[in-house]
Amino acid sequence: MTDKTELLGLSKEEIAEQISKLGEKPFRAKQLWQWLYYHGVSDFEKMTSFSKDLRAKLAENFTITRPKIVTEQISIDKTHKWLLEFADGQRVEMVYIPEEDRGAVCISTQVGCAMGCRFCHTGSQKLTRNLSAGEIVGQFMVARDVYNEWPTKTDENRMLSNIVVMGMGEPLQNVENVIKAMNIITDGEGISVSRRRITLSTSGIAPKIVEVAEATGVRLAISLHAPTDEIRSQIMPINKKYPLAEVMKACQDYQSKDGSRYITFEYLMLNGVNDSIENANQLINLMKKYQINAKFNLIAFNPWPGCGFEPSSNNRIHAFAKVLNHAGYAAPIRTPRGQDILAACGQLKSKKDQQQG
Repeated sequence: MTDKTELLGLSKEEIAEQISKLGEKPFRAKQLWQWLYYHGVSDFEKMTSFSKDLRAKLAENFTITRPKIVTEQISIDKTHKWLLEFADGQRVEMVYIPEEDRGAVCISTQVGCAMGCRFCHTGSQKLTRNLSAGEIVGQFMVARDVYNEWPTKTDENRMLSNIVVMGMGEPLQNVENVIKAMNIITDGEGISVSRRRITLSTSGIAPKIVEVAEATGVRLAISLHAPTDEIRSQIMPINKKYPLAEVMKACQDYQSKDGSRYITFEYLMLNGVNDSIENANQLINLMKKYQINAKFNLIAFNPWPGCGFEPSSNNRIHAFAKVLNHAGYAAPIRTPRGQDILAACGQLKSKKDQQQG
C-alpha cells in the first residue's frame, strides 16, 4: 500500500493536481479546500457534498493531520497555552492572548530555535527542525477547534481575530513553508484571516525581510531590543551577522514600496541593559536616520530560571515610553500575560521535557 498524502499544507494548485490524479473534476478540488479550511473538517466521512465512493477514495489516498494537544493551561487572565505534538513526536507551543472581544494566536515556525538570543527561553533549546506549511497552519486550526470557530465567520465575530508569527523559532529561517502557510491562512475561500491581522516577527534576517513581506502581504515586526550594535550584539548573536544598518536598510526598502506600512519594533525592557533615557534617545535617532514609520511595543520582561536578566522597573519603563511618545512614536507598554502558567515562549515545553527526562 502506498503512503497517504497529507492534505494540510498543500496549496490550492497542489490540491487540484491531487484531485485530477484521482480522475475527479476540477470543481471537487475547490469543494475539498472549503471542507478543509472553511468548515475545518478533518474526517472525510463528514464531507457530505461528496458521494460515498469519493469519500472512500479520499480516505484511501489522503490524511488530514492536526497537531495533537499534549497539555493545555489557562491563566487567570484567560491567556490559553497549548503544548502541541506532531506526527514525529516533536513538540511546539502555541498561545492565545485574548482581549475583550477578540485576541491573537501566537504560532510557532520551528521546533526550537538557532538564534540563541540570551533573554529568550526558546533560544536555550536547540533547533531540531523546521515546521512544514501544514504544521504551521495546523496550529491555528487547533485553536479554532478549541474555540469552536468553524465554519469561518466574519472578522467581527471572531475571538481568534489575529495571528502573530512569533512563537518558537525564527520564521525567516523557514521561508518557503512560512510563505505557503500564510497564503493558505489568508485565502478568502478558507480560513480567511485578513493579511493586515497577521504580524510576522523576525530577529532580523535582513536579506529575507522584503521577500517574505512581499510574498505574504502580512505586517512586519522586528525583534529589536537594543538601539546600538554594541548592546544588541551582547544579547542577540544574530546582530553580528546582520548588524543594525542592514536590518534598518531592509525595513526602509520594505516601507519604500508602500509608505503607509508601519513596522512594529519589539523592545524587551531589560534592567540596566537597554532601558535608560539615553537608550530611548538613541532609538529615536536610529528611526530618524532611516526615516522609518515605526511603532514600538515595550515589553515587560518575564524572567525564567537561569536567564541572568532582570525586568526593568515600572518607573523606568514609563519614563522610556514617555521619551518615545514625546518624539511622536506610539510606544504602548505590553503587560506580561499568563505568568502563572509559564507563558513566556518555550517555558512549558522545557518543563515537560524535564519531567520526561
